Amino acid sequence: MEKKIVPPNVLFLLLVLIWGCNNNSGQLEETPTRGNIKIGADESFQLLVDTEISTFESLYKYAHIKPLYKPEAEVIADLLNDSVRMVVVTRTLTQQENDYLMTKQVIARSTKIAHDGVAFILNGNNPDTNLRYDQVQGIIQGTITNWKQINPKSSLGEIVTVFDNTKSGNFRFLQELFLKGKTVPKTLFAVKNNPEVLQYVQTKANAIGVIGVNWISDKNDTLSQKFLKGVKVAAIGRPGDTQGSGDFFKPYQAYIADVSYPFIRDVFAIKRESFTGLGSGFYNFLAGDVGQRIILKSRLVPATMPVRLVQIKNHFD
Repeated sequence: MEKKIVPPNVLFLLLVLIWGCNNNSGQLEETPTRGNIKIGADESFQLLVDTEISTFESLYKYAHIKPLYKPEAEVIADLLNDSVRMVVVTRTLTQQENDYLMTKQVIARSTKIAHDGVAFILNGNNPDTNLRYDQVQGIIQGTITNWKQINPKSSLGEIVTVFDNTKSGNFRFLQELFLKGKTVPKTLFAVKNNPEVLQYVQTKANAIGVIGVNWISDKNDTLSQKFLKGVKVAAIGRPGDTQGSGDFFKPYQAYIADVSYPFIRDVFAIKRESFTGLGSGFYNFLAGDVGQRIILKSRLVPATMPVRLVQIKNHFD
């Protein structure tokens, strides 16, 4: 029997009609490089995530990613209730959180994308820029409350320590390290975000601010450099050196890479996407070559790329 050959123009028309029936919304099917999604991120990483998104969207013009910057606890909550498909935070999910997602038939996946640090900033008029590790511990625990306990000649008076938010990754990191369930001292208080911490320290000579390193690390970022005006970044001694006889380290990229700086944490991307969509595409981008190079340029330490240890010129002061 003779086979009938469908003309190419007719075949194309049939394919268009079939696609139109299956896509009544008129929207293009989502792929790893195309679509519209929301993601969440601890606001400590706003400068980094903004750069990652702008680069990704410049490479893939049909990709549109809206970031929601919040304290870490709220970011995790958004992931669990399906308000966002992917997040950037400083911890992985707990067993309880994973079990909850399993009840929704969701398997979350995480990948380490960077090594970061918690920085301590001081007012520009504060002469005491070196702090021993045990002094930082005492300040957080509330046993060191006056600058005279740091330097007997100091006239700054009471130490006031300010965090970005009690739900942030910065606060959780030091709370788990030093407080371990103990009551938060009255000398510690929180504002709303990292920029407010920097602004507070700029105007209070007796203050210590606790922020994410990303807000001050990138010397090429104009916003980062703006915040450095009027503040100093404290150098911290090694744990166990209670006499201050050893070296002190600022949260430079090299000192985070070789673990000389004592307050280091990991940064994770976590996704809950059940298909290979835009969330998966951006998740893989962060861990890939371009995403890791952006982290390197931001003066954080990428998880999968080596960092050359070179002589460092101070750009924090």
